[in-house]
Amino acid sequence: MKAIKEFKNKKVLVLGLARSGEAAARLLSKLGAIVTVNDGKPFEENPSAQALLEEGIKVICGSHPIELLDEDFACMVKNPGIPYDNAMVAKALEKGIPVYTEVELAYRISESPIIGITGSNGKTTTTTMIADVLNNGGLSGLLSGNIGYPASEVAQSATTEDILVMELSSFQLMGIENFHPHIAVITNLMPTHLDYHGSFEAYVAAKWNLQKNMTADDYLVLNFNQDLAKDLATKTAADIVPFSTQEVVDGAYLLDGQLYFKGEAVMAADELGVPGSHNIENALATIAVAKLSGISNQAIVETLSQFGGVKHRLQSLGQVDGVAFYNDSKSTNILATQKALSGFANGKVILIAGGLDRGNEFDDLVPDIEGLKKMVILGESAHRLKRAADKAGVSYIDAQDVKEAAGLAFEEADEGDTVLLSPANASWDMYKNFEVRGDEFIAAFEALQGE
Repeated sequence: MKAIKEFKNKKVLVLGLARSGEAAARLLSKLGAIVTVNDGKPFEENPSAQALLEEGIKVICGSHPIELLDEDFACMVKNPGIPYDNAMVAKALEKGIPVYTEVELAYRISESPIIGITGSNGKTTTTTMIADVLNNGGLSGLLSGNIGYPASEVAQSATTEDILVMELSSFQLMGIENFHPHIAVITNLMPTHLDYHGSFEAYVAAKWNLQKNMTADDYLVLNFNQDLAKDLATKTAADIVPFSTQEVVDGAYLLDGQLYFKGEAVMAADELGVPGSHNIENALATIAVAKLSGISNQAIVETLSQFGGVKHRLQSLGQVDGVAFYNDSKSTNILATQKALSGFANGKVILIAGGLDRGNEFDDLVPDIEGLKKMVILGESAHRLKRAADKAGVSYIDAQDVKEAAGLAFEEADEGDTVLLSPANASWDMYKNFEVRGDEFIAAFEALQGE
């Protein structure tokens, strides 16, 4: 990493912990800053704060004393999820204290070029696709950012031989100043997180921050299926590389079932390892980045044809704070859930299960759920699954629906754990079909990501 001096002997306030705050505090301390961490969680319930204190970093927990800002802080680094109308953030801005998110720190120390990916939908899939293609094509792409690997942590060990492939939320992008990716992708822009941003226009402005420091030497990959993207394309200094499933563009596009880049057929759309028109868009964005990075067609085809799996069938959704989420809503019977569990270490799994009561007991599932970290149980069959959990010696909690279950499971999880929705039951007691049930789980995961 670059041994920058700008924070040396400067007082910096880190507001909010979680993984990104913890990583930022450690990095700033390493850079010679005088770090104060302020987190709302009580110290005795806050292992991150306890660990930082043991490392000699000042921590103030359990409240957010506004008078803390009377100290002469050079800047604040805040958790992305903390809104700007928070009293501490608002006071800092009133006092002229710059407020950053940790991706800004990552950029300032990074020796590696950055590929930044944002958007309303498809960020995680596209980010993962890009990293996989780069790695399969002979480069070194390191996942970082909102995908579950704090950028300021990954950047510390990245070298000039690596590329940071960084998923970025609107929340993170509001806290940048010098951040400058060489290639950037905006997958799409839809009205979301309006409770945080206040309006769609403000949300788009936050996302558009991604390109604010880019120049004509950089590339901005935009979704020309959207008129909004075409309009935004006229408002940047970056070199625009469009992608589209609806028209031929000077970039990546779908035509007659083939995925092209600038007139060259790369692969057939039906070769993609993941189905759905949204994944064709994600693949086109990935192809654009891959071709700009010098990756061969062979490596692109090999990677994208093997990528992912069928939606709702052990579908990897990504990570939140190091916790992996898998959507296996299509497991509507015991056998399917047994197969799903066979791929994981039970001690690190929180299983969400339950649904339509068909009158069967779950004794056959008992050996497969032994050793689970926890179960979250819902639906008509809950009483039968609880009997199985008791026989297996697994503790459990109740949930009213999949959305609540996802949140409860995440609360039980630690970094490195997996939240697995694999119900072992049909969905019809609560949902029209397993797709609706799975979609609710995906939406709950995306909400937890906190864009």
